[in-house]
Amino acid sequence: MAAAWTWQRRHANAGIVDVVWAGGVGASALLLAVLGTGALLPRVLLAVLGGAWGFRLALHLWRRVRHEEEDGRYAYLRRHWNDRQGLFFLFFQAQALLVVLFALPFLAVAANPAGAFGPWTAAALATWGLAVAGEAIADRQLARFRADPANRGHACRAGLWRYSRHPNYFFEWLHWFAYVCLAVGAPLAWLAWAGPVVMYVFLRWISGIPFTEAQALRSRGEDYRRYQASTPMLFPWFPRPTPSSSPTPLRGHHERAD
Repeated sequence: MAAAWTWQRRHANAGIVDVVWAGGVGASALLLAVLGTGALLPRVLLAVLGGAWGFRLALHLWRRVRHEEEDGRYAYLRRHWNDRQGLFFLFFQAQALLVVLFALPFLAVAANPAGAFGPWTAAALATWGLAVAGEAIADRQLARFRADPANRGHACRAGLWRYSRHPNYFFEWLHWFAYVCLAVGAPLAWLAWAGPVVMYVFLRWISGIPFTEAQALRSRGEDYRRYQASTPMLFPWFPRPTPSSSPTPLRGHHERAD
């Protein structure tokens, strides 16, 4: 994270923090799978599932950071903090601590002595597959929407974004239940619940949805307020009709850059 802070200072783009966070969590899954004392099967699944999730997300975010302007949320922080690099350094180091926090579920899985493939293993694979596929689809739908200049100033209502204002966050949260399933039978199984619980707290009340929606209201204004009135915040469901809403053309927001 110190190296990432140096990179953002040179490029004036703090979005790199999300890239390194995702890559760091994925790398921690690989590391703990190698160092773990549990059975081979849960450790192999931990390495494959945790590593693939983290590095897919890191690659997706890197493409955005590399080819787009600084995420609106971080641009706002840069203005709000008057580009004080000491504050940015502390922010990046806080994200490094979060990598450790989100590695706790991996610690539980890596110590699981249960080596037989069973119902909980199947549930873990199904949960992971659904979550990662859903997050990837939501990311692609948003990327297509954002790529069309005609959509500038409008909220994305395409595909999964019609049923949730943050479908990528929903599937990212859902993904952590895969490790709860993989940890069943482990002495530290309770640690696996740190993933979905802490992720929900951060998404719902701290650095996820509140931060993202504040930026969306600054950049999209009334259109986003109508979107808020009609569309569930996190858990996907059918949109609510609003008398004042009018259809928005659908041509095609770590969103992580609304």
